[in-house]
Amino acid sequence: MAKNLAFFGAFNPPTLAHLELARYALEKTGGSQVVFVPSKSVYIHDQQGKDFAFPDEARLAMLRASAAVRPWMAVTDWELRRDRQPPTYETLCHLREEGLEASLLLGSDKLPELEQGWQHIPEIAREFGIVCLSRGSDDAARMLREDPFLRSLGPGIQALDTPEGMRYISSTRVRALIRGLPGTRAELAPLVAAEIMDDLEKHIPEGRNSL
Repeated sequence: MAKNLAFFGAFNPPTLAHLELARYALEKTGGSQVVFVPSKSVYIHDQQGKDFAFPDEARLAMLRASAAVRPWMAVTDWELRRDRQPPTYETLCHLREEGLEASLLLGSDKLPELEQGWQHIPEIAREFGIVCLSRGSDDAARMLREDPFLRSLGPGIQALDTPEGMRYISSTRVRALIRGLPGTRAELAPLVAAEIMDDLEKHIPEGRNSL
C-alpha cells in the first residue's frame, strides 16, 4: 500500500493554508496523496465550542471542489456518515482496511492536546506515524524534544518546519469576513481557493447579501 497522509479537521471552511500545508507536507515526506477527513458539524459545535459551522455537506462540497483540481488530494466523508464522531485511530484503521495506509498530519497547535485529549496516540504513532507542522510561532521540533509524552513517541512522530507565509492563515479570519465584518471577494482571495468561492457565498449568514 502507498504511504499517504490523512489530514483531519473541521475545514470550517477550507483555506488555502490547509491546501498548501498539506501539499508541502506531502512533498517533504515523499508521499503520494493527502486524504482530507472533515469532522461532523455537531462535533465542531459541541466539542470544539465553535459558534458557527458550515453544514457537513457544504464543507464536503468545498473540499471535493478543491480535490477535483489537485491530483494529490482526496476527500473522505466516512466520519460525516457516522452516527457519532469516531476517534481518529478508528478512522485511520478504516482507511487502512480500504487499502489506504496513511500517517496522521496535524498542526503544532494540537500537540498540547495529544496526551489527555486524544485517544490511542501511542498506537497511532506506532502503527501509522504522525507528521506535525509548525503553526503560528510554534517550533514543533522543540515541542517534541521538551515534552516527555511527545518524546516517548520516539520516531513515530516527526516535525516539519513550515514556511513563514503558511503559518498564520486561519479559518477564523475567513468566517469573520463572511459573517458580517467588512469583507469582499478581494479580501478573501488570498485566504481561500477560487473554486470554493461560490460555495462560500451560498452559506453567508442572514444580514449579508454577497461577498
